Amino acid sequence: MGSFVSEKIWAATQENVRHAIAALRHGDVISVPTDTLYGLAADACSRVALERIYEIKGRNAGSPLAVCVADVPDLKRYARIDHLPDALLHDLLPGPVTLVLNRGDKSELEKSLNPGLLSIGIRIPDSDFIRSVARAFDGALALTSANTSSKPSSICVEEFEHLWPQCAAVFDAGELSAGRAGSTIVDLTAEASFKVLRAGSALQETKKCLIRHGLSERS
Repeated sequence: MGSFVSEKIWAATQENVRHAIAALRHGDVISVPTDTLYGLAADACSRVALERIYEIKGRNAGSPLAVCVADVPDLKRYARIDHLPDALLHDLLPGPVTLVLNRGDKSELEKSLNPGLLSIGIRIPDSDFIRSVARAFDGALALTSANTSSKPSSICVEEFEHLWPQCAAVFDAGELSAGRAGSTIVDLTAEASFKVLRAGSALQETKKCLIRHGLSERS
């Protein structure tokens, strides 16, 4: 790797969280490991940062982005969760699942994020590094897989080396072991029910948890 690129590569450790925060506060895009895949992350409350993610991905602006937060209590800043048992949320999260929730009128998310959609996909990955970044940043991170749109997702940083020059920093945790299925996506916008939108890597565990807490599956 040339010196220009190598200066951007940091180990995904607690001591390097500060480098991620500096880039995010500058409105830049970074790459981070999650509990499933490597992702591109940026400030979910910054129009400029959101536009930059779409530019890097080569993604249609109509394709929605998910967001990542650090802890369950953070969810209420960005979506409506009053219809969901607190115990359910703590059983599901952190983990390899994306919860699709209603944004509501009080969401702190940038209005230009996923225009036309009343819902938002939210993750709390079971990954210390990205949760520490979100916690120190004290805000939601827009999150999408670290790959060009329509290309395979990445489980190691070398697989998206062509995107390094467009990222302010790349945080390396080695090869991730969860495979390429990504997170399980479930729609929890309706009362007392759920709908699976993507099977992902934790389908059965997620369904069992939801049913145990009294939710029924809808088609």
